[in-house]
Amino acid sequence: MTWNVLALPPLPEDAVRGLLADLDGRAEVRVPARHDRAALLDALPEAEIVVGDWSGALALDSEAVRLAPRLAFVQQPSVGVDGHDLEALARAGVPLANTAGVNAAAVAEWCLAAALSLLRHLADGDRAMRAGEWPQFAYQRRELAGCVVGVIGFGPVGAACARLFRALGCRVSYWSRTPRHEAYGAAYLDLDALVAGSDVLVLAVALAPETRGLIDAERIARMPKGSVLVNAARGGVVDRAALLAALESGHLAGAALDVYDSEPPAPDDPLRSCPQVLLSPHAAGVTPEATTRLIRCVLDNITAATDGRPVVNVVNGADPLVRRRSPRL
Repeated sequence: MTWNVLALPPLPEDAVRGLLADLDGRAEVRVPARHDRAALLDALPEAEIVVGDWSGALALDSEAVRLAPRLAFVQQPSVGVDGHDLEALARAGVPLANTAGVNAAAVAEWCLAAALSLLRHLADGDRAMRAGEWPQFAYQRRELAGCVVGVIGFGPVGAACARLFRALGCRVSYWSRTPRHEAYGAAYLDLDALVAGSDVLVLAVALAPETRGLIDAERIARMPKGSVLVNAARGGVVDRAALLAALESGHLAGAALDVYDSEPPAPDDPLRSCPQVLLSPHAAGVTPEATTRLIRCVLDNITAATDGRPVVNVVNGADPLVRRRSPRL
């Protein structure tokens, strides 16, 4: 029997069907009539497998889970699972899997490039040159080699950052909620000690209740004067007002942001006009190579689910062996 797959990625329907074409014969792919919550809730009662919406607009909260009595598996086509109610899915026996690791190389390369751009004032120099200036000695440029780099979060992205920064001669330390046995030469430090000693602070931690606002005004004040912050995690990990204040006061020399509290940020968001901020449109992990790995990961997991094999990258503690469910009476 074919499985009923509800596909939610924010793409044209023909593009979604093209990406999932390898499932022909094992799944009937459906796309909501509109990309809004009402259409999602209308489509859920028949859904057995959901391919999620990486934008977060169509998240599966507790109400959505309640309205999906046949739901057996959720495959999120991203690393982040923001908005999904992990506990509600687990209580229903529905595993939620992400695509951990598929964009680790891409995001780590962006973090490295962003740190180099901030320390060497590449964007500033480019702007000045285009304005007819010659800012050869206008900025206090620093070498990355020899810097102390602190990495917050040590999943695939954090580990890839550690490898890249160490290869360029940096001393790397890390903090995560769970210390790792394999840390690629990076030393584990208490969070506050890590923040206080890092010339470059890289954020690669998942957003969760315990990490929301993790880098608050107090921790930003502990960062060394002239240090820089690189955020490839989620906007909610950092206190935005405190970050802007530290940049405007000169306490921090710069920040590179790929993620924001609200995406995209409003046209009048102060981050857009702050010259010390390097802005990126949540594109650190967007490369053809990472996209290919992501699609393969999604298809492999759905194939495993429909074949009766365990799926991988389950993040909500549910049994990774997907089982068909009968609708509740």
